[in-house]
Amino acid sequence: MKFRSPAAARNTGSIGEVLDGWLPPSGLVLEIASGSGEHALAFARAFPQLQWQPSDPDPEARDSIESWREAEGPENLLPPIAIDVRDPTWPVERTDALVAINMVHISPWEASIGLIDGAVRVLAQDGVMILYGPWLVDGIDTAPSNLAFDLDLKARDPRWGLRRVSEFAAVASSRGLFLAEQRAMPANNRMLLFQRTGG
Repeated sequence: MKFRSPAAARNTGSIGEVLDGWLPPSGLVLEIASGSGEHALAFARAFPQLQWQPSDPDPEARDSIESWREAEGPENLLPPIAIDVRDPTWPVERTDALVAINMVHISPWEASIGLIDGAVRVLAQDGVMILYGPWLVDGIDTAPSNLAFDLDLKARDPRWGLRRVSEFAAVASSRGLFLAEQRAMPANNRMLLFQRTGG
């Protein structure tokens, strides 16, 4: 069964424009929490020089990803794999880029830690981690819609909620990933680019 995400339909174009400047020219991209699979399908098409590896911990999401892949997927869109970022080992040994779209705020803080630790384990030496979603930014007033969204998320699960860029970046830096660039996106979202500092 193919799931459809209205958000994916809205934001694919703007995310793709930023990815065009941030992704490596070739290699493997590991997408974490691929959800419906619509982003994976769109970006595999947009970047045919890259192998796109979707993943999700939810078997129903993986079924949706595979349905999209079988129906419309290009050759560089790989079969989805199961990854729970909190697991200490992932079924991927090395990747040139890691992408996570709308994951960090809809998961516990431990998942953010797991995402960072996993990225450090699997990213190539010059690899990048790219995140998209709503964030809290020091010195910038949070949009009322994002504040309301944050309250809604916490009502659904008190472990969820918008994360502060500075706090996430501090943890990432302590593990060897530094925030190289960030970009404001439509609908009060943000994209973050992290690069390895060594190790």
